[in-house]
Amino acid sequence: MSSVSSTNTANGDTEITDTANTANTENSGTVDTASVSGDAPVRFDTKIVVVLRDDLEPWQRLNVTAFLVSGLGTAVPEVVGEPYEDADAVAYLPMFRQPVMVFEASKETLTAAHGRALSRALPRAIFTSDLFATGNDRDNRAAVRAVPTGALDLVGLAVHGPRNAVDKVVKGARMHP
Repeated sequence: MSSVSSTNTANGDTEITDTANTANTENSGTVDTASVSGDAPVRFDTKIVVVLRDDLEPWQRLNVTAFLVSGLGTAVPEVVGEPYEDADAVAYLPMFRQPVMVFEASKETLTAAHGRALSRALPRAIFTSDLFATGNDRDNRAAVRAVPTGALDLVGLAVHGPRNAVDKVVKGARMHP
């Protein structure tokens, strides 16, 4: 059993603590292994953050979040844990090793966060408003490809990277309610 909590630090960063009974951290590159022992809190040296534009409908927020994090799992495979199995030996797909923090922001703050993610060359995924009108990956990619970077009408951004760098990218965004 594990529980995840977040706290705001004195400098405004959000710190994630996952108190897990066991932690498989071999070769993940995302856990401060010095803090992993038994019931000790697991501290991740990286962060996964999704920033959603604050004017989205609830169904859009869920849809955008699902699409965005799917990109991170494929581009940064070390964030994905081991497969799950229940007591009856039924297997389930693996999930992220660490929590995903979801924030919301104005269009301007989201655009600024995108620029900071680009300047730091962090792994990122985007979702633009045009993608609500498409129905498949080919058309999604074509819709993004048709718009210059500075003109993208972003509604969502997912970022993975060192905690401090990601905190700087999402500066100005607030935790999703």
